[in-house]
Amino acid sequence: MYIAIAGNIGSGKTTLTQMLTARYDARAYFEEGNNPYIDDFYNDMNRWAFNLQIYFLGSRIQQTMDMLRDAPGDVFQDRTIFEDACIFADNLHKMGLMASRDFETYMKIYRLITNLIPRPDLLIYLKASVPTLIHQIRRRGRAYEMNIDELYLKRLNERYDYWIENLYDGEVMVIDKDHEDFVDSPEVMERICRRLDEIRAKDGR
Repeated sequence: MYIAIAGNIGSGKTTLTQMLTARYDARAYFEEGNNPYIDDFYNDMNRWAFNLQIYFLGSRIQQTMDMLRDAPGDVFQDRTIFEDACIFADNLHKMGLMASRDFETYMKIYRLITNLIPRPDLLIYLKASVPTLIHQIRRRGRAYEMNIDELYLKRLNERYDYWIENLYDGEVMVIDKDHEDFVDSPEVMERICRRLDEIRAKDGR
């Protein structure tokens, strides 16, 4: 069972990945947390957008290769390569922060790898409003995120909604983080797990 957790910055992807990994005794793959360009990016997005995204893309390709190489079993992934391209790189390009030439180079590499990797059995989309995202970003207190522009988060939300509704062609489960807190509400977590158990049953596990 290959499950991906998708969502904007601060939506709770890592927390849900950790909870589900423990519940199913599975392997977890988390987003690269030591991108050497991230501090520079938040201080000067126009200068560092391409560098940031190409590093994340390379990291995600390596992670995907590790997933395919490792022993079979249940896997939970904190953000996908699809989001890197369809949400973040695309948004930076549309904002004029990534040149068209750089974006096309990025997308050529992206298309090459996505022809070789499996699609998740289920993508869990953590949908959250900007106030919810800001609250959770401030609560976790990462220094480089403290100055994130709310308009930037709003644009990312718009890209996520468009991607989920119009572009992504796999199975999706939407969790409304404004009203469904899987940390404080056990019934939300149980609903997620019922869906995952159905997938496992189909796989004959």
